[in-house]
Amino acid sequence: MHDVISPVTEEVVATVPSLGREETDAAIERAHAAFPAWRAVTPGDRARLLRRFAAVVDAHNEELAQLEVRNAGHTIGNARWEAGNVRDVLDYYAGAPERLSGRQIPVPGGLDVTFYEPLGVVGVIVPWNFPMPIAGWGFAPALAAGNTVVLKPAELTPLTAIRLGELALEAGLPEGVFTVLPGKGSIVGERFVTHPLVRKVCFTGSTEVGKRIMAGCAEQVKRVTLELGGKSANIVFADADLERAAAAAPGSVFDNAGQDCCARSRLLVQASVYDRFMELLEPAVQGFRCEDPALESAQMGPLISAGQLESVRAYVDDDAVAFRGAAPAGPGYWMAPTVLTANGAQDRHWREEIFGPVLSVLRFDDEADAIRLANDTEYGLSGSIWTRDLGRGIRVARGVESGNLSVNSHSSVRYWTPFGGVKQSGLGRELGPDAVAAFSEVKNVYFSTEV
Repeated sequence: MHDVISPVTEEVVATVPSLGREETDAAIERAHAAFPAWRAVTPGDRARLLRRFAAVVDAHNEELAQLEVRNAGHTIGNARWEAGNVRDVLDYYAGAPERLSGRQIPVPGGLDVTFYEPLGVVGVIVPWNFPMPIAGWGFAPALAAGNTVVLKPAELTPLTAIRLGELALEAGLPEGVFTVLPGKGSIVGERFVTHPLVRKVCFTGSTEVGKRIMAGCAEQVKRVTLELGGKSANIVFADADLERAAAAAPGSVFDNAGQDCCARSRLLVQASVYDRFMELLEPAVQGFRCEDPALESAQMGPLISAGQLESVRAYVDDDAVAFRGAAPAGPGYWMAPTVLTANGAQDRHWREEIFGPVLSVLRFDDEADAIRLANDTEYGLSGSIWTRDLGRGIRVARGVESGNLSVNSHSSVRYWTPFGGVKQSGLGRELGPDAVAAFSEVKNVYFSTEV
């Protein structure tokens, strides 16, 4: 058994099973046994089941949100959005089974057609920073394509995933089609990688672990999608709406206490407006509300664990602190939003993914310098560009090496559009219209018409 600790109170909020290898293997085998019947469900009926699952999640939105506040320390506003995102992603991919059509390809001497065939059992490994949405990004398109799913939540935050598994059965999904398996990554997650009946692994987490998973999947030439670390740049040009950019910057990095691979944790400000921008940024940071996440007014809660708090604090050199916000005292893994000034692009807090409420700020000279500094990282997941010049926005967006960028916005994730990283931020894409194809094999069949 495993105790789930509230990051808000440091108290035990639940005790859940931690499955071993035999139990994991048995669940994978049940998912494999359920696969033939699930793939045979007509597209319309599979779509109806997914819409019913979405409706059940929607009916339990507040329950799931309140559970996530205790489970992960998310603000109640964020948690409601996250439960709603699971609903929306299920609804979106409920439209896929009836539209997953192949092609008829002109060939001489016959007829050639392609089919999208499901893979089989898909293993989804979910991190602790966004337990509900990232789970849905994996299981919804996988189920829509006709696969069965085994899902391992993070050890720190299993509660909402377990509840989603119960709601799937309540919605009418057959036993074995969607199974949540709480346990250690070294046991349950590792078995997803090594078990031959698991045909694909979706992993969101650190780059270090992602590399090990990729190497393990190579042993069986197993498909893998990886969404890994990030050190995203927020680039503010002198011609930008500085007031708007400064007001938006705290949310881009301190949301979820900075525990977000898409966090714009590197702020690049054009030298000619640097001092003015910092004047605007300071009150925005100091006004960012870090408080009890159950409060409707909360914008940021605690870090997930004592270990994470210690790790993040190690990056903060008081001599580099430009200014801080405020955080509660007392129990809980609290840390105030913190802004550091970088002496150069080699500073540790500028280069490494901190995964906490720490923002590093650096000047740049011109457009080419901004692109150079933004690309001077092993990561490439997300980022933002602030400018009133449309041409510059296009040029810089094409020049920055990143899977997702926003101009005059900090939006990274929309379920209608693809999401994923380049370089060491990951491999493959989630969400968007093509995600179902990533959980399918293209089968080509040729019919000879020659007599």
